Parts: sequence; structure tokens; C-alpha cells
Amino acid sequence: MKNKIEDLRDHLFAAIEALQDDEKPMDIERAKAVADVAQVIINSAKAETEYLRVVGATRGSGFIPSSPRIPEHPLARTNSAEKLQGTRVNGIAITS
Repeated sequence: MKNKIEDLRDHLFAAIEALQDDEKPMDIERAKAVADVAQVIINSAKAETEYLRVVGATRGSGFIPSSPRIPEHPLARTNSAEKLQGTRVNGIAITS
């Protein structure tokens, strides 16, 4: 797929920047048209993700990355209580 959700974000932020341009602001009607088309694309992506969830599919069209990089929690790699000694989780100290 050529266009991805990141491209949509880029276009929307460009429209916001153009609206704020004091010298040559984007026409309000054009900005509304951009927002309307973006909403249609977003609704289409929502429908796609819901369909994928219902049918149990593991891959979509590629518009939304199928495996977004989610930062790993620092404690995720810990496999022993000794490594956790002195660590605080949500303000609570972990002790043995």
C-alpha cells in the first residue's frame, strides 16, 4: 500500500500549519474538505480493524502497521526476584 496512516497525519498537520499561515492561510472550505476526507479514511481504517478482529486475521491492508513498535517495560526482561531488589513500581518498593 502506497499511503499509510503516517502520511495521513502529515497531510493533516500540513493543513493545520497552512491554516495558521498569516501571509497566505489555507481557505477554510479547503481545510474542511481535507478534514472530511481524512475522517472517511479514518472510518475506513476503523472498519478494517474491526473486520480483522472479528475474523481473527493477522494482517491488514498495510495502512496501519501490523506490529507497531511498543517500548518494552524495563522489568519485562527480568527473570529473578534478585534483579528486582530495590526497584520501585508505581511508587512501591519491591522486596523479597
